[in-house]
Amino acid sequence: MRRLTIGFFHPNLGIGGAERLVVDAAVSLQKLGHRVVVYTMHHDVSHCFDETRDGTLEVRVGGGWLLPRSILGRLHIACTTLRGLWLARTMSNARENFDVVFVDQLSAAIPLLRFTRARILFYCHFPDFLQASHEGVVRMAYRRVFDWIEQATTAEADEVVVNSRFTQEVFRRAFPLIGSVPRVLLPPLNLAAYDRPVDRQDAALWGLRTRKRTVVSINRFERRKHVHLAVEAMAAILQDSSSGEKDRACLVVAGGWDAEVAENAECLRDLVRLAKSLGLRTRTLAPSTVRRGDARARLLPEDAEFAPLVADAATEDLAHTDVVFVPSFSANQRAHLLSQARCVAYTPSNEHLGIARCVAYTPSNEHLGIVPLEAMYMRVPVVAADSGGPRETVAHGKTGFLCEPTAEGFAAAIDAVLRLDDARWAAMGAAGRERVAKAHDLDAFGAQLERVMAGMLAREPNAPMVLGVALTLFIVGTAALVFVAVGFVF
Repeated sequence: MRRLTIGFFHPNLGIGGAERLVVDAAVSLQKLGHRVVVYTMHHDVSHCFDETRDGTLEVRVGGGWLLPRSILGRLHIACTTLRGLWLARTMSNARENFDVVFVDQLSAAIPLLRFTRARILFYCHFPDFLQASHEGVVRMAYRRVFDWIEQATTAEADEVVVNSRFTQEVFRRAFPLIGSVPRVLLPPLNLAAYDRPVDRQDAALWGLRTRKRTVVSINRFERRKHVHLAVEAMAAILQDSSSGEKDRACLVVAGGWDAEVAENAECLRDLVRLAKSLGLRTRTLAPSTVRRGDARARLLPEDAEFAPLVADAATEDLAHTDVVFVPSFSANQRAHLLSQARCVAYTPSNEHLGIARCVAYTPSNEHLGIVPLEAMYMRVPVVAADSGGPRETVAHGKTGFLCEPTAEGFAAAIDAVLRLDDARWAAMGAAGRERVAKAHDLDAFGAQLERVMAGMLAREPNAPMVLGVALTLFIVGTAALVFVAVGFVF
């Protein structure tokens, strides 16, 4: 097809799974000859994927100055919506003739993005309102407004795609006013990036080299990710082990940690306290960009270790260490961890949330995650909860194990992997790599995405411009009123 100009709209270019998908989607379309520009509200070059800072992708930042991400730890969705609308205004005013705008996560911006005169593609990882608490009368009233906005603005997109069959079914039940069922577009992996050798001379690997059997948990430091299950599972495994076996295994908890997000710092400290209360010996390795004495350093646990670390025998073998916490890890650290991991524990999210309103819900109904795909491609067996998206990625008994979403369930499954003989473990890893290489190739994803965009351009726009104007005015007015009203309450 002809060369397109494609804009990407994403709230925060950090290092999470959604960000990985946006980066891979943009790179895949760029490889096909299309011009790609990524717009975001926040882009910290010390906390992002390499492609967004090394010139591979053109990134433009806007809207972030309008408001903070939250006010006193509250009003997250109001602030994000208003910031997103300003970013959409920036895109609409840009002197770019966009053919397609790829919107990720924040559907509220779609009506305003109609002024770009581009077709709008919305990628739905999971309905946002199902991931938010609705407890309390005030909060319920506050959230209801934005819940309605999410459904109304999602319906404005010319095409909606989702990341799994599980999310497709949740979407259908969560948004009854949207008549069409979104198509499934499985997230890709840039397989070539995972084939690059690890830089073994990287000083950031000090404190991560070990001959122990390593269990790795990769997730953002957010309470809803329930990383505590991995910590509690490791405690149970080590307590049941003999003294000789206890020093042959350890857990590494690595994940996205942003100094500007208060929950990240609180969650990390909570996990460290939990591990110590369970009798586990811990280490916390500060991000390489954070130095002792920096303002950000005060957000880390008190015993965090800062670069440059002193490498000695104890450091390299993780002697006297059961759990290592690695906030804001680098791509090379991730590659190293996956290259030496015996098992990856992918803990579920969304416990206590309102998914039961649209699906039969257990605390584990996680949508499709990138981490299991990364692990399997790197030949590492995965342990994940037996429901939701992981059922579509992890083949039980072949590429890993699915378990109950409890510490006991994870402990039993992780222990089963650790006890595999080398031949069985290698066979499980090889099966995982083959599975991912077939279903999640980046080039194949780019070709699929290009076909979707071609179909959109062949049709008339889904919504008239006047509806976009009316809905945009309503969103701006409502968001501002709710923002002010709730601000008085809190």
